[in-house]
Amino acid sequence: MKKDPFKLTRIATLKTPEAFREHVRSIGVDIPCDQELVVGQDSPLRQPVSQVSVGGKRIGNRWAIHPMEGWDGTTDGLPTDEVRRRWERFGLSGAKLIYGGEAMAIRPDGRANPNQLIIQPGREGHLRQLVQTLTQAHESKFGHSEDLVVGFQLTHSGRFCRPHEKSRWESRIAYRHPLLDTKFQVTSDAQILSDEEVGELIVAYIQAAQVAREAGADFVDLKHCHGYLLHEFLGAHTRPGRYGGSFENRTRILREIVEGIRASGNDIDLGVRLSAFDMVPFRPDPDQSSPGKLGPGIPEAHEHCLPYRYGFGVDQEDPVKIDLNETFRFVDVCVELGIKLINISAGSPYYNPHIQRPAAYPPSDGYQPAHDPLIDVARQIQVVRQLRARASQEVIFIGTAYSYLQEYLPHVAQHNVREGWTDMVGLGRVTLSYPGILDDATTTGQLTPRMICRTFSDCTTAPRNGLISGCYPLDDHYKAKPEFDQLKQIKRQVGA
Repeated sequence: MKKDPFKLTRIATLKTPEAFREHVRSIGVDIPCDQELVVGQDSPLRQPVSQVSVGGKRIGNRWAIHPMEGWDGTTDGLPTDEVRRRWERFGLSGAKLIYGGEAMAIRPDGRANPNQLIIQPGREGHLRQLVQTLTQAHESKFGHSEDLVVGFQLTHSGRFCRPHEKSRWESRIAYRHPLLDTKFQVTSDAQILSDEEVGELIVAYIQAAQVAREAGADFVDLKHCHGYLLHEFLGAHTRPGRYGGSFENRTRILREIVEGIRASGNDIDLGVRLSAFDMVPFRPDPDQSSPGKLGPGIPEAHEHCLPYRYGFGVDQEDPVKIDLNETFRFVDVCVELGIKLINISAGSPYYNPHIQRPAAYPPSDGYQPAHDPLIDVARQIQVVRQLRARASQEVIFIGTAYSYLQEYLPHVAQHNVREGWTDMVGLGRVTLSYPGILDDATTTGQLTPRMICRTFSDCTTAPRNGLISGCYPLDDHYKAKPEFDQLKQIKRQVGA
């Protein structure tokens, strides 16, 4: 017998903070929401981050822009006008921390798509122009940039490499995975990176950090999230050798990258974006799916994989639950290495997107929500709260999963920063449609509803189907593109 479909309460139908709080209470989660927004310099969100400097600067307020790729660079991995427009809008957002701009591949073969930016020697000038574009836009609107901190995110896409064709996986992996290998066309042990190849990658990270330094970045992020390569190594329990098995071995890559950067004489500051927890892959429930209609998400069958030794921050005996014991240890390692920024995320957009980016509408390769997405928002908020409470004040925490809060994003962000649940609030998808959402909230206390991201997931569905990413529903720049009509047809076909 088919289950009754889940009935979603849209955030836009909750007309007051009290209505939002009542709905949150009704689903049994903890997402505090302030009644009134504080505007001007008294706003908690406008306070500088005082506990540590980054790039010799104090971050001037409490919101950050997450790395937002557009799948729109050149096939040589260089910026285009589309990339420059996005970075300019980041500069106009009012955020004083640009956390990575977008993911940059340390080698051409490590790209997640054929149009991803590449950060290698010889590209310093192109990347410096991006920083200048962003900084000049910020100065034009806000008058100064001495408290603006800009970083580059360094990555190798590992299991999710598609460097040559948008439809062809060329996965390189840390270990064989009983649930993900088939999905991402991993068919041979030859796709496992050898320890020698890992050593070559470490050198590439060190070189990329030097490029970032010379291009004017204030820090680099060593990406450990969303199933990409360094994150996958954190879950390499079944891998033999010096980079797998024990916790010490699974964190060795990070230590060797940091040690190599410092040994090279590069004093650039460092951050880590971390998937603090994971779960098994999810899929649409086949009993509630039909042609042109995605069902709600359910876990992939995993009983044959227990204990589940294929992830990080996940309960090995019940891998739809989280276990933060190793996450706490990893944060300690980051502090010991002098890493100044830890940007917390969760899961992966490729195999359990509701964990990572709670949304009302699924991407074309996803599934409908099986429960209220606020449950997933609350989970990330509470995990960041636990990590912040336990860790040294010498590190800055950035929280994630706020876009789904929509009208109440500023109210929740204000509470969480004021109460010390997080040092900063990171904004992702919402900045594609409304980069200045928190600038407006802290200047006038009012938002422009027509610009608020409603988590339609078009910014994900488009690149999943070979199109450039952007906010097609709300940004006129993308509405005018031919991809707008192509995307509508794709969504009709898959029922997203």
